[in-house]
Amino acid sequence: MHFISEELENYVEQHSQNEPELLVKLFKETHQKILQPRMLSGHFQGRVLSMLSKIINPKNILEIGTYTGYAALCLAEGMQKEGTLDTIDVKEELVSIQQKYFDLSPWKGQIFAHLGDALEIIPTLNKKYDLVFIDADKENYINYFNMIVPMMNKGGIILSDNVLWSGKVLEELNPKDMSTKILLEYNQIVNNDARVETVLLPIRDGLTVSRVL
Repeated sequence: MHFISEELENYVEQHSQNEPELLVKLFKETHQKILQPRMLSGHFQGRVLSMLSKIINPKNILEIGTYTGYAALCLAEGMQKEGTLDTIDVKEELVSIQQKYFDLSPWKGQIFAHLGDALEIIPTLNKKYDLVFIDADKENYINYFNMIVPMMNKGGIILSDNVLWSGKVLEELNPKDMSTKILLEYNQIVNNDARVETVLLPIRDGLTVSRVL
């Protein structure tokens, strides 16, 4: 579902900062080799992630849902010199392309890719985070949020992707559609949770920005 016309989307991209060359190559390889390449953050959203990270200047970043590593590299652009980025995914077949581009980046040795169940991995990460990007397994968004908030530094930012879910949040709910059901609940929770203040941005498929109080 396009929330704005393709022509306007193109105009937005043309008047936003260009992608770094490494991301151009990753975008191309993802589309050539990986199924469902539309899951990639892409040019405009990637520049939004980069800009937010540069504003926040986080020491420690956590990403849930690595895919091929495009968003992680965008987030790393704003990371402090001695910072770290932990990124988690369950798809073993994506590890080689992730690591290839992480190793080619300026943040080689600072990006740590974890393979497995995020709900099991997150409690083992003994860090306080300044920036978190939730972008996987929609049915566990609420679980991720409640697990992550206590691990955040005050003023830290939690970004949640796909919260408009192709407009399904406005449609009559199919009782069997658990992803939409959970996202509807999640959007209510993050908007009403006294631990954060939240704004939902209509960027691409919906991006929520929640600031930890």
